[in-house]
Formats: sequence, C-alpha cells, structure tokens
Amino acid sequence: MMDFDPGNRLIAALDVEDRRQADALAARIGGAADWLKIGLELFVAAGPDLVREYAAAGRRIMLDLKLHDIPATVERAVARVATLGAELLTIHAGGGRAMIEAAASAARGAHGMRTRILAVTVLTSLDDRDLGEIGARGPLEDLVARRARLAAEAGADGVVASPREAALVRAAAPAGFLIVTPGVRPAGAAAGDQKRVTTAAEARAAGADLVVVGRPIRDAADPAAAARAIAAELS
Repeated sequence: MMDFDPGNRLIAALDVEDRRQADALAARIGGAADWLKIGLELFVAAGPDLVREYAAAGRRIMLDLKLHDIPATVERAVARVATLGAELLTIHAGGGRAMIEAAASAARGAHGMRTRILAVTVLTSLDDRDLGEIGARGPLEDLVARRARLAAEAGADGVVASPREAALVRAAAPAGFLIVTPGVRPAGAAAGDQKRVTTAAEARAAGADLVVVGRPIRDAADPAAAARAIAAELS
C-alpha cells in the first residue's frame, strides 16, 4: 500500500444519469480532480465500458459499487472489475470477514492494474437512530472502528468512512491503510442527505487520504473551479 499515489486527493463524483452527462461533466472538471467516482446509478446506465474507456484514457477511477453478497459472488465480481482498470472498488464491510477476504484475494490475484479494495464502514446517510432501527450495535463510532479493524485484518486496502470518524479509524488502522471520506462539503454548503459531514480541510486534518465530493462540484457554475478550490484545501 505504500506505493499508492493519492494525487491531489480529490475524487469528483460523476453522480449523473447517463454516459452523455458523465462525459460532459468529466470534460468540465478536466484535470482539476485527479480522480473520478463512478457510482451505482451511472454504472447501471453506462456499463463496464465506461470504466474501461475512462481508465484507458488516463482517468483514475473509483468504482463505487458497494458490493455485498456471498463471498463467492463478490470474489467473481471483483475479478471482473479488476479487468476494467478501476484503481479503487468499494464493498460493504458488513458483508463479513469471509467476503472481505474473498474480495481482497480476487483483487490481488488479478492481472493488470492493481485494484484496491475499500470496505464501506457505515453509510454517511445513517446515524445512531438508523442503526437502532436495523438492529446494528452502536454507538456509530464504535461500529465504524470495529468494521475498520475487521477490514484491515481481512486484507482490505482501506475503508470508506465519514470524515467525522476518520481520526478514529486512523488511530486504529495499520500504517498505509487508506481512508476515503465522502460527506465532504464546503463551509456553508447544504448537507443534503448526508448526516455526518465536514469540510475537505477538516477531513484531511482528521486523517483522510482521499475525499469524495459530488454535488458541490457537479452543480457548480464552474465545476473545475469548484474542484480546484477543494483540492487547494487538501494540499
């Protein structure tokens, strides 16, 4: 993991409906964000070719599919993803040790570009009340820390956690373990459906290696300028 180059640490989320909109937004962002995130909606709409073609064009891709299934299914899916050129792939830590181990094994056994596995600890749209409703044992911060330790032990390369738990994860995780934080908003921006948010600078100070930013870049009049301002906070 020590050979990982985070670039300017900014992942711009292509949270759009189709390939045409993705191409347009990626072009407007240009090189202001070193990473692009392709999430579930866009992947379903545009398919694996989008990942393959963007990676072939030199774009660094986080494929945010949050895989959560039996270990054998996840293992096979990760092996397919590893052929596309995405450098980061998300799975759910809640899938358990065997599933995480299967994903990590498939990623490391694949040929070509190394796909790193990120285990999602607790979605940033959830809080303690939500955890209680689904029967998860909290408090939320404790659950994030437990899942981060499990992910590290099971061979994941890092985790996705809100910036509010980044320092907790950093203290519990081994050296070189990646922390990727969504739920990042510029000061004064609306949180939307995110419940655990901070600014990019706060996330970085807490130990985040990379931050994912969606709407504040996508909806800006000048997405490249918005991305550059966030990247400057991270430098």
